[in-house]
Amino acid sequence: MSRTTLAAPISGWLTSVRDVPDPVFSEEMMGVGVAIDPIHGTLVAPCDAEVLQVAAARHSVTLRTPEGAELLIHVGLETVALDGRGFEVQVREGDRVDTGDPLISFDLDAVGLEAKSLVTPILLTNTDRFRFVANSLDRLVERGQPIGIIEGSGTAEVASADAAEVHRAEAVVGFAHGLHARPAARVADCAKRFSSRVTLSCGGKTASARSPVAVMALNARKGDRVLLTGEGADADAAIAAIVGLLNAGDEDEHKAPAAVPPKRALSDNEIAGVCALPGVVLGTAVHWRRQVTQTSEQGRGVDEERAALHQARAAVRTRLEALGSDSAGAAAGIASAHVALLDDEDLNAAAAAAIDQGKSAAHAWELATSGAAEALRAADNPLLRERVADLDDICAQVTAALLGDAASTALELPEASVLVADELLPSEILSLPRARIAGIATANGGPTSHMAIIAASFGIPTLVAMGAELARVPEGARVLLDASGGVLVIDPDEAAQARALAAARQVEEGGDCVTRDGERVTLLANLGGLGDVEAALAAGAEGCGLLRTEFMFLDRADAPSQEEQRTNYQAIANALGGRPLTIRTLDIGGDKPVPYIRFPDEQNPALGARGIRTGLFEPALLDEQLRAIAEVKGEAIKVMVPMVSSAAELRPVRERMNALGAAMKFGVMVETPAAALTAPQLAAEADFLSIGTNDLAQYTLAMDRTNPLLAASIDALHPAVIRLIAITAEAGRAAGKPVSVCGNLASEPLGALLLIGFGIRELSGVPAALPAVRHVIVQVSASDCRNLAERALEFESAAEVRALAADLLNTAQGEAQ
Repeated sequence: MSRTTLAAPISGWLTSVRDVPDPVFSEEMMGVGVAIDPIHGTLVAPCDAEVLQVAAARHSVTLRTPEGAELLIHVGLETVALDGRGFEVQVREGDRVDTGDPLISFDLDAVGLEAKSLVTPILLTNTDRFRFVANSLDRLVERGQPIGIIEGSGTAEVASADAAEVHRAEAVVGFAHGLHARPAARVADCAKRFSSRVTLSCGGKTASARSPVAVMALNARKGDRVLLTGEGADADAAIAAIVGLLNAGDEDEHKAPAAVPPKRALSDNEIAGVCALPGVVLGTAVHWRRQVTQTSEQGRGVDEERAALHQARAAVRTRLEALGSDSAGAAAGIASAHVALLDDEDLNAAAAAAIDQGKSAAHAWELATSGAAEALRAADNPLLRERVADLDDICAQVTAALLGDAASTALELPEASVLVADELLPSEILSLPRARIAGIATANGGPTSHMAIIAASFGIPTLVAMGAELARVPEGARVLLDASGGVLVIDPDEAAQARALAAARQVEEGGDCVTRDGERVTLLANLGGLGDVEAALAAGAEGCGLLRTEFMFLDRADAPSQEEQRTNYQAIANALGGRPLTIRTLDIGGDKPVPYIRFPDEQNPALGARGIRTGLFEPALLDEQLRAIAEVKGEAIKVMVPMVSSAAELRPVRERMNALGAAMKFGVMVETPAAALTAPQLAAEADFLSIGTNDLAQYTLAMDRTNPLLAASIDALHPAVIRLIAITAEAGRAAGKPVSVCGNLASEPLGALLLIGFGIRELSGVPAALPAVRHVIVQVSASDCRNLAERALEFESAAEVRALAADLLNTAQGEAQ
């Protein structure tokens, strides 16, 4: 067993790191060790070692012993804020030092006046390979005196730094907003696929690639250079994969519309804010106050508390994964990022360490997440500070699962509520009755916070960053939330209310959706069952452009009968009150298998028996569904076939419908590059075309949307995808057949502008998104959208397309004001 003696790197009072007045150190989140309150300002090497890292602020140094143990020596607390003032570094990264060699010198008085404390932790950070045994504590030590030993866990498990081959590479951060929650989660997921350990270094900080929290704390921004270092059998492959991910970036950043500051002096009853989603609403102010739960600090035994935390994390993971499966776009991506935080190695290690010290599971989890949150709060990157809410959220969810009903809370919302809060966590907004929320106003947060992104995806006008002034809004007051203008009005006068009602009538009451130059656009809703109809109509949907019939076929042992299907379809048609209803035939297989169909053994189910291929593979199931659809009464019933790649797949289904004597219109979904490229042939066979942008983007970009490494990079505004959309739209125009879009792109306001530019006049989206889509359409002209579409075809990336669409919208909004 390897043993390394550590000498005091500085003279002073030796104590346990658990006595350091900072939970990041005292709760051993950074590592185990001791601390010294120094009496002079020269820090030396505690053992023979290699210098791994010197902080940019010159206040800390990381060393690695010849046996591979890694030591962090951090001079003082919160000294990073001094930005190097009072410090002088004596070594560089890569230097080899002997015991007693100088590392850092500092002005004891100057640093002591500005720092929170001079106490200096000396920590062993890779505790998975080594353990630290301290000598006697609470005594005065002289520099060079022994303070403890580091023991390895065995030569079979700890490789020599000289013997192991070290792989290094450099990457440039390509993510538009840097390494915040979602890209950090993707980096960690990628790293965990390899056995080797990889570290990322940027700006004087080092992080395990397996820890999303540590990666976020690097505060790496777009364009920053990141050094990757790895050791192990597959280190080269691991580093190459992570470098590719970092360089590529191209994440959909869900950019919020630019804030529009008020163009006049504010009255006493007005409060300014930053626009996260435009819109004008009248409502009743309801203050959201998070219930504060008291957790017991002391646990009931290590085994019991570890089991409780494991069960709570499993329960939260199940709920988040269900949310991700049931949601699309922003909500699904954020749920995936929260799962990554839930599984973060550093968070769980910190919580486990606290439990081992006798803490309860709830208190241990709070300590772990709060320590990580402090690291993000210290960053000078506003986007990273917004991500603190994600850690607070995952802390609250796990704590609630641990405490059960004691942590639950309910809020009765009146109709047209305007939620007023310091901040809202993503899980909180997802749990509230969205149909009753007219708008949101928060004192904190920013337009790119996950709460704001989810609110935007639901079409809820939102103002953020309103500050302490928001607290003066009385509970129950009548308020006018003018997110487009960046202002909240308390007790607005009759004239202001009339203006708001006129805007709300156009945006939210489902009136005609007409561009500024008179082009009519039909807005329909995608439905997953009868329960979705009420919300869709409330959002102004003019019918259903996509009924996903899988809701009757999944999560059961056998297929629904013809009568059960007919009854469900008829109920939905009746609830729509004669409005259009387009029923998609069964789309199962791939990521949606069912037990009563024996699918062939497939290496890649996404490219196998899906959609119409499953129907032709199981003709009895298809025939029963077509008979049920044919029996539905109504004049606006249509049927369409999913996942078609050629006219040859379409003809047998049409022949079956004709044999049933069904007079309803028959359409085809364009979801594959083959379907888009043969759209003229499909248009000759079908009565209409409907573009499914979700799968079209997936297959065009060769990216599996169920793969967490790739899902965020799948953007339907990629130039390759929009070219296929343009081809399909032109084929429909040439054949005199209508073309609609029913994928997620129809739910995106910016995406809707591009689709209008391609001549598409029927959009079917998520019900909650329809008001926001309508709001932007009525502000632009179809001719401007055509210019947008023409220019977009010339671009190289989805980011460029989004930026151009945002410019068009911002210009239109400015002209309207």
